[in-house]
Amino acid sequence: MTTASRRTFAIISHPDAGKTTLTEKLLLEGGAIHLAGEVKARGANRRARSDWMKIEQQRGISVTSSVMTFERADRDGNVIMFNLLDTPGHEDFSEDTYRTLTAVDSAVMVIDAAKGIEPQTRKLFEVCRLRNVPIITFVNKVDREGRDPFALLDEVADALALDVCPMNWPVGMGGQFEGIFDFATGTLRQPSGPSKEYEGKSATFSGLDDPKLADAISAEGLARLREEGELAQAGYEPFDLAAYRHGDLTPVFFGSALKLFGVTELIDAISAHAPPPREQPAEPAPISPDRSDVTGFIFKVQANMDPQHRDRIAFMRLCSGKFRRGMKLTPSGTGKPIAVHSPILFFAQDRELADEAFPGDIIGIPNHGTLRVGDTLSEKADVRITGLPNFAPEILRRVALRDPTKTKQLRKALDDLSEEGVIQVFYPEIGSQSIIGVVGQLQLDVLISRLEAEYKVEAVLEASPFDTARWLTGSEAALRNFADYNRGNLAKDRDGNPVYMAKSAWDVGYQQDKNPDLTFSATKER
Repeated sequence: MTTASRRTFAIISHPDAGKTTLTEKLLLEGGAIHLAGEVKARGANRRARSDWMKIEQQRGISVTSSVMTFERADRDGNVIMFNLLDTPGHEDFSEDTYRTLTAVDSAVMVIDAAKGIEPQTRKLFEVCRLRNVPIITFVNKVDREGRDPFALLDEVADALALDVCPMNWPVGMGGQFEGIFDFATGTLRQPSGPSKEYEGKSATFSGLDDPKLADAISAEGLARLREEGELAQAGYEPFDLAAYRHGDLTPVFFGSALKLFGVTELIDAISAHAPPPREQPAEPAPISPDRSDVTGFIFKVQANMDPQHRDRIAFMRLCSGKFRRGMKLTPSGTGKPIAVHSPILFFAQDRELADEAFPGDIIGIPNHGTLRVGDTLSEKADVRITGLPNFAPEILRRVALRDPTKTKQLRKALDDLSEEGVIQVFYPEIGSQSIIGVVGQLQLDVLISRLEAEYKVEAVLEASPFDTARWLTGSEAALRNFADYNRGNLAKDRDGNPVYMAKSAWDVGYQQDKNPDLTFSATKER
């Protein structure tokens, strides 16, 4: 298989739009699993294969980014390798989601047909726009009562400033749902049995004016389909591959992930239209996937995916070259070559050794703290891939142990979790109690849950005297002068970089005005 046969994409959505269910059904359609388990918010017998952390299983949400690799033949019989990244949908995990979106070439945006564009959807879309990531839109849950399809299309167009192109159309919604009509192929897929699930009942017609459609759906449904379908095709932009890949147009598919409607059309569209591996931003020059030597970057580190083995896996997006098991690569963080003997391909919790990998592939590298988020790995050690920042925390807390004898275990846990990007750790210049920072409240719940489950450390969170943090850059003289007057507000991050701990946003602005020779940054390039 070649680089051109890779499709590396993420699924983004607001919580509860059906992203994890769609992930399952794509894997089912791709032949990667043979049983799809319905995901419910509380207590399901079968959990989504991509949600493995204890807190995810309890809450029915995804709070980490899982990677799943599977193969499927396209309509021409060519085998396509899909690398699907299931991103956190919860609003408190925008930082981890952002890092994941740096590793993909396209995205599928899932929208609830009853709710339309929601705040988190808009936020994730803006992240995609920053990197010109092309987006396919999937309007989910059309088998339930929802908003008018035209209102949904217009909202996507207006709220996200995108041209929209409907690729299929629902024959009614909710109680009047009779199937999905595909404009390109003329295929009508219809529900079967009392569950109204798609079980293969389909027929192909010459178009909306085919008289045989009258035998397949009700007179009312056919009249609505013809009227709406003709208006949809005439009133919106036709599909344009270049506009889609440039991020200016989104093809829209209506469907139901739970009932398996629209999923086949969606995966066919990803095969046919989604871009193969793209050029990656780097210094001194962008990296083309056609470059012969191996380069890649770490966008995620995950510890204890298998609690029995206390493992640590670094997720690497391969950007160029043909990777082979056992080859030596140099991390930008240490500059010391490492031999990658046991690279892993993922299917959620299932793994297999990767003998080779190509640009666009995601491989896991077991390590013991050697690799960190943002590291570039390369054969020649002459490039650094850019665009993976840290964000200033929005919540700062101190961690207090219930058992003071567990200090060593707590320090190890905080180091591990900060390497993963779950939290940030700051060490004050005055005082010994470290401060942890997060971008959202749910990360604090994850922290406490993982401390207890994986490190056997019981802890509580206490208020911090600080409200936010900014990284400081400037000349040594300016930094020394600032430290002389503000030592009580200074800390170091885990890399030893100076950080100003502020009690309010007003304090940040005041210090910026008072110290024009220093830069107070809300982001730090990794």
